Amino acid sequence: MSELHKFVFEGLPVRGMLVRITDAWQEILQRRAQAGGYPAAVTELLGEMTAAATLMQANIKFNGALVMQIHGDGPVKLAVAEVQPDLSLRATATVAGEVADDAPLSHMVNATNQGRCAITLDPKDRQPGQQPYQGVVPLFGDRREKLEKLSEVIEHYMLQSEQLDTKLVLAANDKMAAGLLIQRLPLQGEANLAGQSQQRDEDQIGRNEDYQRIAILASSLKREELLGLDADTILHRLFWEENLRRFDPLLAGAGPRFACTCSRERVGGMLRSLGREEIESILEEQGQVEVNCDFCGAQYTFDPVDAAQVFLQPLAQPPGTDRPQ
Repeated sequence: MSELHKFVFEGLPVRGMLVRITDAWQEILQRRAQAGGYPAAVTELLGEMTAAATLMQANIKFNGALVMQIHGDGPVKLAVAEVQPDLSLRATATVAGEVADDAPLSHMVNATNQGRCAITLDPKDRQPGQQPYQGVVPLFGDRREKLEKLSEVIEHYMLQSEQLDTKLVLAANDKMAAGLLIQRLPLQGEANLAGQSQQRDEDQIGRNEDYQRIAILASSLKREELLGLDADTILHRLFWEENLRRFDPLLAGAGPRFACTCSRERVGGMLRSLGREEIESILEEQGQVEVNCDFCGAQYTFDPVDAAQVFLQPLAQPPGTDRPQ
């Protein structure tokens, strides 16, 4: 059963979350199995992305979709994890080459240092002319060294884009996608614990040290522990000396779960965006247009009559990564 746990450290500007996604993650992999499945290293990467995107969505309480994308220049060309405000989620990856079971992040998506990670916030009720917010970070650090862990990429993004120090521990296999997030909160007003404040009083220095101590404790969590231990055991082992206040966990229907937002209407919108000439060319060659959803595997077929009807309907928003195969 998938679950999300939120907690704070009493008296300290530090909060945390722990997510463990099981049934939803297994459904994502089962749907992909019909197309041959993913190599083990890609399964791990996509699971970590799913856990990280869920933590970020739950953290910001954004009324819209949070989409995490890695555009790669290695055998993994694209990996996507999308989480809605109600924590329904979906994920997919495009693999165009051999991937070793132990392949590191750089080999999969950053072979020539051209890979990048994009975080998009797409409002649910977007106003006319309003564009989604997107932040993009490269897959290397400040010293141009290649990052070998997704957690390092997201930590870099949070510091650069949000000015928030964040510690992430991520892990995934074919049974579970899991993650632990520890984040330092800004002080009141303009004083920010990410280093933006000009104040260097003893109180702020002490708060910095509190965050660093908790972040070090979180970093000690091993992959096998994150995947193999229950939430209560993990939090007790890591923070038994801290004054931890936990909130009621989100479980079952209220927690992370699989759901795909594809529909025949959205696919029709995507066909319109391709243009009548392109669609007529496909119809002439194949007799019909077939579209498979990369996320859930649903198949949509448009014959010449269906396609003609598409161009008579009002323009709908293209369905993101749902595209003809």
